[in-house]
Amino acid sequence: MRLTVAQAVVRFLANQWTERDGVEQRTIAGCLGIFGHGNVAGVGQALLQAQRERQVGTAPDFPYVLARNEQAMVHTAAGFARMRNRLATYACTASIGPGSTNMLTGAALATVNRLPVLLLPSDVFATRVATPVLQELEHPGAGDVSVNDAFRPVSAFFDRIWRPEQLPAALLAAMRVLTDPAQTGTVTLCLPQDVQAEAYEYPDELFAKRVWHVSRPVPEPAFVERAAEVIRTARRPLLIAGGGVIYSEASEALDRFARATGIPVADTQAGKGALSWDHPNSVGGVGSTGTPVANRLARDADVIIGVGTRYSDFTTASRTAFQHPDVRFVNLNVAAFDAAKQSAYPIVADARAGLEALLAAQLGRRFDLGYQGEVAAWQQTVDRAYHLGHGPLPAQSEVIGAVNEACGARDVVVQAAGSMPGDLQLLWRSRDPKQYHVEYGYSCMGFEIAGALGIKLADESREVYALVGDGSYLMMAQEIVTAIAEGVKLIVVLVQNHGFASIGALSEQSGSQRFGTAYRYRNPETGDYDGARLPVDLAANAESLGAQVIRCRTVADLADGLKRARESDRLTVVHIETDPLSPVPSSESWWDVPVAAVSTLDSTRAARESYDAAKRAQRQHL
Repeated sequence: MRLTVAQAVVRFLANQWTERDGVEQRTIAGCLGIFGHGNVAGVGQALLQAQRERQVGTAPDFPYVLARNEQAMVHTAAGFARMRNRLATYACTASIGPGSTNMLTGAALATVNRLPVLLLPSDVFATRVATPVLQELEHPGAGDVSVNDAFRPVSAFFDRIWRPEQLPAALLAAMRVLTDPAQTGTVTLCLPQDVQAEAYEYPDELFAKRVWHVSRPVPEPAFVERAAEVIRTARRPLLIAGGGVIYSEASEALDRFARATGIPVADTQAGKGALSWDHPNSVGGVGSTGTPVANRLARDADVIIGVGTRYSDFTTASRTAFQHPDVRFVNLNVAAFDAAKQSAYPIVADARAGLEALLAAQLGRRFDLGYQGEVAAWQQTVDRAYHLGHGPLPAQSEVIGAVNEACGARDVVVQAAGSMPGDLQLLWRSRDPKQYHVEYGYSCMGFEIAGALGIKLADESREVYALVGDGSYLMMAQEIVTAIAEGVKLIVVLVQNHGFASIGALSEQSGSQRFGTAYRYRNPETGDYDGARLPVDLAANAESLGAQVIRCRTVADLADGLKRARESDRLTVVHIETDPLSPVPSSESWWDVPVAAVSTLDSTRAARESYDAAKRAQRQHL
C-alpha cells in the first residue's frame, strides 16, 4: 500500500488494540494536536484524509481533537491513560520547534507517573537541503541533533524516523513499550517534516488489526514463600497500596488480603481509593501528607508491604517514616526496578496476581493491631476540618469538604500541585478506585483542567471535578476552550487566594517569610510584592473562554454552586476565594526541603535548627 509516512502512522495507530482479561479496547483512542509548519502537511493531511475516509466507511474511527496548548494536550493524554488503567491513551502531534518542545513537560510528567502517551513531534528536514529552516536549532558540534533530542531523557522509548522504511520497526517498538506495564511512559517518535510527506510502499499486513495482550505476570513461588515468611514472623506489619493496585484492578484482591490478615492498609497519592475510606483496614494516606494514624503505624511497623508503589519521598516522609530498628520490606511490583527498592524482599508480578499468591501463602496468620479507635478519632478530626466555620474567608479544608460531599461515589476529583494535593491526601474520603486523581509524581501546575478533560473523555459516565488554585489556573486554563469545543462537561472549582498558598507555607517554614508568593503590586518602598492586591478577576476570565461561571462567597454558596454545576449540561466554573493562612490538621510527618546553612535572617537560622533536628531521623534502609 503506497502511503506517505504520516498516512501510514495514522492508519497503523487506528488499528492497534489492547486486551487484558478478555476485554479489548483501542490502544490509541485518537490524536490530539496543534498544526503548524512541520506537521500541517504531514500528520495534519493524514488525519484529514482519515476523517474523510471514515465518513464514507473506508477507515476506522480515529478522531482528531484540536488542543489549545501542546503541554496541555499531553496532560490530557496522561489523564485519559490513567483513567483507562494504562490500557489506552492518545497520540499527540505538534509542529517543529517550540510546538514540539512545549510537550516536554507533559512528556516528563507521563514518564515519572509511568503513564503511556505517544508523542509525534515534528522535526528538521532529513535531507537538510534547506538547513537551517525556521525554528531549527543549529548545533555546531553535531549535525544530527535537533531540539527534539531533549525528549530522550524523559521518554521510555525514543526514535527518529529518518527514512520511510524505518517506520514499521519504530511503530512496533513504540507499541511494545506503550503496552508494557513495567516499562511504559512517554513514547516519542520524531517525524522530520519532509519524511512525513514522503511516500513509500508499505506491506498491507502492517495495517491489519493488531491486538496487544497485556499480561498479568505471576510471581515466582520461591519469592512468594520468602516474602510470606517475613510477613508471618512480623509483629506490626503495614501494607502501603500504591498506584499499581489501581492500574491492575486489584482492589478486590487487596480487600480479601486485608480482611483475612487484619493488616492495616495505608495508601499513596496514586493509590488512594484502592480501598474505600471506610474500609475496616483503611488508615488513610502515609508519609509527608498522610494521616497521623498511618504515620504512627509506619513508625512502629517491623514489616512494610509495598504493593505497586515506587516509594516517593512523600510516601517515605523523605526516609523518616519507618523508624523500627529492624524494619524489613516486602515489595510487590510489576517493575523489578521498584520491587528492589528499600533492600526489600521482592516479588516481581502483577499486583492482583501477587496479592492472591501472598494470601494463599499466609497459612491463616491474622494480626490484631488495635488501630480502629485511632481511625475513628481521626475521622472526627476530618469532620471538624470540613466544617471549620473559618472566616471571614473560608478555609481550604472547607472547600475540599464541600466538594467531597457533593461528589457521587463514582465521580472524580482532579488535582496536581500546590497545597491542595497535601490537604486532599490528608482529608479526602475516596469511595471508588477511580475517584481520586491527583498527579503527584511530577506535581505539575496546570495539569488539572487538561487532565480532567482526558479523564472525562475516558469515562463520560462520571462527573469530573477539576479542583484548581489560582496559580495553576493562570498557567494553563485554555483547555476550557477545548472542552467546550468538544462538548465535554467539566466542573472546575477555582480556588482564588491571590498567590501560592503551598509555597507560601513552605517558604515560611524554611525561613523565607513567604517571599515572592503573593499576587500583589510591587511596593516601591520595599521592592517586594507586598502592595495592594492585583485587580485580577479569574471568574471573568473563565467566562470569557466560554464557561458558565458561578461566583461563591461562603461555603453554603459553594455547596449550592456545586449542586447547580452538577445539574448543568455545560462546563461550569465554580469560583470561591479562600484564606491561604487557614489551618489544616497535622500529618505528624516531615518533608526534606533544605534550608540555608548560614543566613543573616533570624527566621532562616531558626528554620535551619528545626531542619537539622528533623534530618537526624533519616534512614537509608540499606
